[in-house]
Order: sequence, then structure tokens, then C-alpha cells
Amino acid sequence: MSKRITAAIVATLSVSVPAMAADIYVPSADPAPLVSGVPVYDWSGLYFGLGAGTALSNNQVTTGTVTNSFGGIGGRGYFGELTAGYDYALANGIVVGGSVNGRWGDIDANWSGVASWSGQITAEYGIDVVGRVGYALTPRTLAYALAGYSWQHFKLTGTTPAVSTNWNENGYIVGFGTESAIHDNWTLSSEYRYANYGGQSIAAYGGSIDPVIHSFHTRLNYRLNGGPSGQTAAPVIYDWNGLKVGGALGLGVALNEVTGTVGFDSMSNEAFIAEANVGYDRVFGGHWLGGVVLAARYDGGRSALVYGGTGAVAKTESAGFDALVRAGRIFGDRTLGYVIGGYSWQKMTGTIGAASNNTGVNGFTIGTGLEFAVSEKLTAYVETRYTGYEDYTVGAFNVDPSSHSVRVGAKWKLY
Repeated sequence: MSKRITAAIVATLSVSVPAMAADIYVPSADPAPLVSGVPVYDWSGLYFGLGAGTALSNNQVTTGTVTNSFGGIGGRGYFGELTAGYDYALANGIVVGGSVNGRWGDIDANWSGVASWSGQITAEYGIDVVGRVGYALTPRTLAYALAGYSWQHFKLTGTTPAVSTNWNENGYIVGFGTESAIHDNWTLSSEYRYANYGGQSIAAYGGSIDPVIHSFHTRLNYRLNGGPSGQTAAPVIYDWNGLKVGGALGLGVALNEVTGTVGFDSMSNEAFIAEANVGYDRVFGGHWLGGVVLAARYDGGRSALVYGGTGAVAKTESAGFDALVRAGRIFGDRTLGYVIGGYSWQKMTGTIGAASNNTGVNGFTIGTGLEFAVSEKLTAYVETRYTGYEDYTVGAFNVDPSSHSVRVGAKWKLY
């Protein structure tokens, strides 16, 4: 009897339990779609910036009261700046915008010579109104070109003949730079600008001054609408470790301080730079990078002056090389901000009257840069450098050379 009851219970459960399970089964929700890509930074909106930088002036000076012609009297100095701007990002990665920039600083160019003849040109403060067009090379890094109007206040003081005057000069400005997001609302800009101003007649000299200013800017920006946009970009996985080869083109301004019978704070010249380099980088702690760079380069530049019929020429128009180390931090996996420095060597040529000297000089380099991954093998970078060299002599004169330069380059990772 008990066996027949047990069999009946088992038979009943074998039918009812699957039916009950079917009644209470709830199918799982469809899995969330996978997002293919990384968020693109939203460059649209109003921003404000606070920055600083270094600037070099190259002043073409001619006089009629004495027989003088200066191919370039160079000066240097520092400045601070405030910026307000607006950008609009298009769907194809292009960003257009404009900004107003106010600068204040003290960029001096000095000279002195026989008969107590001396002078100083100072660029004090100015305003730039520029437009820019850029392209988002990575989800968080923008590369751009700019152009626009520049206004600058100058001051000139001198003796024999005595002169003291101020004037305002209109000019044009062109440049390029990169900007990288380091937080939702904060970005960091690294920028080079070239400003050319019209000649100013100086009655006391019976001649004129034609100033040009090269400036190197670093700026921290606060973007009111900053943060991720609704767009995504295909991910690029770049390993910053490894051996890389690269090349760069750039522009430099050489300053040659000349002391002797005639003294110049700097004879200046502008030069183009071509460079080939090889380097190795290593990542530490996930976001910190250290590396070495060896570079061979060609610098071509020349400055000339004639003072009372005596000619002088200083030029760096030969080969040079650098052995540098760099350290930086990686932002968002694809952007590297870094500092760089080390040893430099350059061939120099100087001629003053009948004396000349063709020699190599040792020096040091310091600088900063931004580098960003374009693909799994390719990176691009923008870098600014200051290089100071040891003195060399030309006859009875002493020449103390230095240079400021900006480079745009690319690197290919071998492994």
C-alpha cells in the first residue's frame, strides 16, 4: 500500500513541478549594448585662461645720423596673460573659435657702442584678437592653427642722440599650438605665436625700427561646458614603452650677446630647424614616463650689423646634436605632457671686421612639450626649448650665444 502511495506522489511531482517552474520563470533582460569607443571631449563653449610665457624680439634698426644698420637687435623677457574665448566643435572633429588675449611684460633689447651711443627697445603690453581652426587628433587633445590682429605698446630710450618715446603699433599674428584636457573643466595649452609690426619712424635717428616678436605660451584654461560630449571615438591602444624614431621641423630665434668695443645685449636672427631623432621611453607607476632622446639637427640662421662702417656677422648654420632626457605624465592614455633637458652641441661661425672664428660650442637645453598618440604606432608632438651655449671669441670680441625654438614632429614606434 505504501509503495503505491509513494509512486503516485512521485508521478504527481514529475508533472506539476515543471509546470510550476514554467509559470514562475522570468526571462533575463537583454544585455546592455557595448559602447565601442572612448568619450570625446566637448570643446564647445566659453572658456577663460590664465597663462605665462617667454618672448623674444628681433628688431631691425636703421639710422641716418650715424652709419649704422642692424640686421637684428634681439631682446628677451617674460609676460603674463589673461584670455577669454569661445569654441564650437563640429561633428567631424573640427573645432573653430576665437579669443581675446591681454598681455603684460617686459621684453627688452639693448645696445651700446662708441661715443656713448646706446639704446633700449621695450615691448611692454599688448592685446591679440585671433581666430583659430583645430582638429581633435585624439579624444582629449586638440591641435590648431591661429591668425589675427595684434596691438603692442613699445618704448624707446637712447643717448647720442638722446631719444625717449612711446608708441603703439598694429600688426598681424600667426601661430599654432595644442590643447589637452586634464580634467572635466580644465585644459592645458602650449602655443607658439609670431607677431610682425609695421616700421616706426624715429626722427632722432633719421631712421626706423621694425619689430618682430616670437612668443611661447603655456596657459591653464577653465571651460564652462567642459567634459565628455555625447560622441565617442574608436579606441587607440598605444603602449608608451619602447624604441622610437622621429623627425621634426621648427623655427628658432638665436640671440648672440656681443661685448667689446661695441656691445649688444643680443644680435638676433631667425632660423629654420630640421631634426632627426631616436629615443627610448619607459612607463612607471601606470601614468609616469621617463626616457632618453638623441637628436641630430641642422640650424640655419644669420644676423648682421654695420656700425660706423665696421661689419659683424654671427650665424649658426651648421650641424648640431642633442643628448637629452625627458620625464612626463600620461593623461587619458593617449596624451603625454613632459619636460626635457640635457646636453647640446652646435657649430658656430662669427666674423667681425677682419677677425673670424669657426668653432663648436657646448651647451645645455631645457624645454617642455605635449605628445599624443595618433595610432598604435604613430605619435605627434609640439615642443619648445631654450638652449644656452658657452662663449666664444671673434678677435677682440666675446660672443655669448643662446636660442629659443619650437618644433613640430612625429615619432614611429619600432617596438
